[in-house]
Formats: sequence, structure tokens, C-alpha cells
Amino acid sequence: QVQLVESGGGLVQFGGSLRLSCAASGSIRSITYMGWYRQAPGKERELVAGISISGTINYADSVKGRFTVSRDNAKNTVYLQMNSLKSDDTAVYYCNVYGVLTTLRGYNSWGQGTQVTVSS
Repeated sequence: QVQLVESGGGLVQFGGSLRLSCAASGSIRSITYMGWYRQAPGKERELVAGISISGTINYADSVKGRFTVSRDNAKNTVYLQMNSLKSDDTAVYYCNVYGVLTTLRGYNSWGQGTQVTVSS
């Protein structure tokens, strides 16, 4: 199976920056997609940003120009650089990775979540 370890969340002031990391480990043959989702209190989980194995990147409209997603294929790690943070960015951020195991079965794994709180 695949384990995801997230880090980098915390408390930041309005306009500040944070960098999230998510490292995947386990019986990984390949990673197709690595993405970040978030869920604020009382709201549904939403996609923030993601990057495919081919390098295709997509962002939620609300974070375009402020957030940057990147990946290090050698480390099986995805990053989310968050700049110009706003109160609306306050949420629990989850890493999502899917691909193929060494057993040739597919997997779709989620991280445990990391809290990001933006204070005004």
C-alpha cells in the first residue's frame, strides 16, 4: 500500500506564505497524479491544485496566481507553495496521490490532513 506524510501547515498572518509537502512511500510502481485538496468547516472538500505525471497542472480559480504546485519525482513528493494567503484559505489541506502499485493494482491514497489557519 501507499502511505502519505504531510507537513508544513500552521498559523500564518494574512498575506503570509506557507509551503506544504507530501511524501509518498510504499509499494509504488508509478504515480499518475499528485494533488492538494482542502476542506473548510461546513464546506465540501475541494481541489486546490494538482499535477499529473506528464506535468499538466491545474488550479482552483480561487488560488491561481497565489499558489504553486510542484513535484519531485525522485522523492515521490508534491509541494504546495502558498503565497498571499487570505482568511478564505483557512482549511484542512489533504494530499491525494494515485497511480499503480508494484502488484500492478491501482491505488488512490489520502494524507491525514494538515491545518492551515490564516489570521487577519
